[in-house]
Amino acid sequence: MISPISGLSQALDTSSDSIAVASLPRDMQVAEIAPQTQVLRSRLWDRLKFEVEYGRRRGTTSNSYLIQADYTALIDPPGESFCDLYLSELPKYLDLAQLDYIITSHVNPNRMVTLEELMRLAPKAKLVCSRPAVKVLKATFPHWEERFQTVRSQDTLDLGQGHELQLMTVPTPRWPDGLCTYDLATQILFSDKLFGTHVCGDAIFDEDWRQLSGDRRFYFDCLHAPQTKQVETALDQFDSLTLKTIAPGHGPLVRFSLSRLYGDYRQWCQQQPRQTLKVALIYASAYGNTATMAQAIAKGLIKACVAVETINCEIAETDEIAEAIQACDGFIIGSPTLGSHAPVQIQTALGIVLSSATKTKLAGVFGSYGWSGEAIDLIETKLKDGGYRFGFETIRIQFSPGPDALDNCTTSGANFARQLRTRKRQRVARQATTETQADRTQQAVGRIIGSIGVVTTQSNGRHRGILTSWVSQASFTPAGIMLTIPTQCDAYGLAQQNTAFVLNLLQEGRSVRRHFVPRPLPKDGDDNPFSTVEHYSAQNGCLILAEALAYLECRVQSWSDIGDHVLIYATVQAGQVLQPNGITAMRHRKSGGQY
Repeated sequence: MISPISGLSQALDTSSDSIAVASLPRDMQVAEIAPQTQVLRSRLWDRLKFEVEYGRRRGTTSNSYLIQADYTALIDPPGESFCDLYLSELPKYLDLAQLDYIITSHVNPNRMVTLEELMRLAPKAKLVCSRPAVKVLKATFPHWEERFQTVRSQDTLDLGQGHELQLMTVPTPRWPDGLCTYDLATQILFSDKLFGTHVCGDAIFDEDWRQLSGDRRFYFDCLHAPQTKQVETALDQFDSLTLKTIAPGHGPLVRFSLSRLYGDYRQWCQQQPRQTLKVALIYASAYGNTATMAQAIAKGLIKACVAVETINCEIAETDEIAEAIQACDGFIIGSPTLGSHAPVQIQTALGIVLSSATKTKLAGVFGSYGWSGEAIDLIETKLKDGGYRFGFETIRIQFSPGPDALDNCTTSGANFARQLRTRKRQRVARQATTETQADRTQQAVGRIIGSIGVVTTQSNGRHRGILTSWVSQASFTPAGIMLTIPTQCDAYGLAQQNTAFVLNLLQEGRSVRRHFVPRPLPKDGDDNPFSTVEHYSAQNGCLILAEALAYLECRVQSWSDIGDHVLIYATVQAGQVLQPNGITAMRHRKSGGQY
């Protein structure tokens, strides 16, 4: 075992010592964490190189695990940058010729280099991974066909001596091939990207967990906040497990603050949906570059307190995309360019956006490309032609994004959030109606939303009331309304120029309407529902219903015979809201052939 370097925590406390720490060579730290179980921590003391969107310069560890029982399993070998170091140290603890299983929780181009060497050095080892991971690996290593062991969720792998491994698929937009492993004998959850921390130090476990709180939250916000829905699904799978230790892919193992961190993940996931603004971040990624850009944009949005739903089109169902578009305040689409085109999945997502997203939703486009970038131009053009406004200038990055490009992505995400807030304030300002902006009559007119109302009239001291739900505002200046009255309800008696009437807009939850159902005028002309309804007179002599939401005093200007109804246009002379907190009553119909 390589000896731990003493005094590291003190070194990290000062900037001058941080420079010294950054100059330390990479090494591998090995320790037993449970019976027949070891951790092999490849340590990098300076800033990350692969997850370049991660902003802290605290270094990291790439944790691999070794279980040696009747059968031997190696979990999560590190990426290319640690390959030589790892393979030079591993034979001290394991005869590679006897290795039975290599379990990989996710694959990427960085890890494939180490996997290739391991598969060569361990000729009888089976490669255990999820179905999406097998698909990726087969494309690169077709000659491994017979050595794959594909995992379906809740599969088990028995290593003997009680070490029965429960394998759980945990797909997320960023890692669609995600896999976690639980050892029944040691009650260790090997959680890969969940519960990790990008911190490099000597401590194997989290004894000083309070000092890790900020780094843990920063790690979650960078890597998991855009995919909280999937993280919560993973947590649901873990709820039934008895845990003594969580063994993540990065940072200290979780033992002393296990319940605390598990609860924090639940709480952090639940904080995202409570944000008042939400963005759907939709992308596909051929080589991981567009995905990395998506994470950087999400980081800017999340720092600006905007909820983000990340959708990887390669694994998402069309219904999931449609629901996200429906629920969001803005959407951002990212695409690589493959053969001068966008991937089919992105074309499908774009079609859903164009057919269902309202023009009030803010848009954004980004992507990486090798030579020409036509896919990015196509998406941008389609959205602009569709009338959508953009929250930032379209981002185009050739090949892999570097630190400056990712900083630009994060800044663009923050700018998008600011524009969302500005647009929301403008909408609220347009919708707000107060007495300083309009008089009481205009407020009453504003309550007309195809609402249910009672039209009251009077002739020679006789009052009538007619129920109608076909009402609409017709003009601003003068304030005017349109309504239709069934011909059998003596509509022609109302349809005379300058006839005065009151439109009483009814309130949801009240039973006033039952007194005014449409019916022919009785032979004796006596139609007085007002005897059981509280009312009083308006200035024009017609009746106002005391339980109405609002009323409008109107005068007929013109009318038209339209078959079984009479269409009337009237101007509003006065009005008032009677129940400021009430809700307008509306009629919901199943057929256009009846009320």
